[in-house]
Amino acid sequence: MALGKKDTMNETLQRNVETVLTGTYGVPLTEIDARLEELQKELLKVANAKGNYDSIVDEIYSLREAKQNAQMDNAEREGMKQRISEMQQFLAEQTQNITEYDEQLVRRLIEKITVYGERVTVEFKSGTSVDVRR
Repeated sequence: MALGKKDTMNETLQRNVETVLTGTYGVPLTEIDARLEELQKELLKVANAKGNYDSIVDEIYSLREAKQNAQMDNAEREGMKQRISEMQQFLAEQTQNITEYDEQLVRRLIEKITVYGERVTVEFKSGTSVDVRR
């Protein structure tokens, strides 16, 4: 199978970029930070009044974990955007259609290839995967 249509590949990459950029990803960090600040103030009031603050502490721990997960997701998303951008730039620099195996292209674009009995799965560095039936 030859990848002779450079424009088609660029369009697919562009759709991947748009998906990464426009996807919705949980609660924004600013909302988590604002709620954490509210809870910390509330915790001080309840602690000073010698009240039970277990539920407040539990929510603070939960929000801290959610914040850490959101930060990791953001870092992964940024890494993916960078890889897609590099792939687009590399493909834009190619002056001719791809009609045969190109080692440099494979190393720049493909993360791994898995061969199954009836199909081959190609996973690109952008995170996209394609199944090719035999």
